[in-house]
Amino acid sequence: MSSTAAEVLRLLMVRGETLAVAESLTGGLVAAEITATPGASKAFRGSVTAYATELKHELLGVDATLLAERGAVDPQVAAQMAVGVRKALGADWGIATTGVAGPEPQDGHPVGTVFVAVDGPSEASFHAAGGGKVIPLRLNGDRAEIRMESVRSVLALLLKELAGEQTGNERAQDTEQNGGF
Repeated sequence: MSSTAAEVLRLLMVRGETLAVAESLTGGLVAAEITATPGASKAFRGSVTAYATELKHELLGVDATLLAERGAVDPQVAAQMAVGVRKALGADWGIATTGVAGPEPQDGHPVGTVFVAVDGPSEASFHAAGGGKVIPLRLNGDRAEIRMESVRSVLALLLKELAGEQTGNERAQDTEQNGGF
């Protein structure tokens, strides 16, 4: 269990919000990291591992033309995956991973090209076309290292968004619940 996943879940519980995950290259590792935290079921709705490109369209609603023209390794695909899983699983927040873990390049992208995305309830903090905030990554390492860094990166992105959106009142409630002042 990572401290980032635990902190994400803590903030979601304080806010009374939920999370859903869409994964491609990470193949379920994000969901596993989240559910390693005791009490995760209070905020985690579930996940969709859409490893095959057509499932990104069929299960998550990613635009079929976008997939046909650009392939699955694309920032808009990541954004639409986050939006799609949020809607499909009825969550307040959706996060997504897509990219190339290797050993071979994919869709004209080198190994280590990854996009992580988050979509949440506040429209103001999201700018990408098709919803969501997307971070492009260029990761080094072997397949396992690229996948694990993708997990860390998408959870860190969500944590940043959650912490940035917390209001003063939520911070006060959180501090009180944790024995602070």
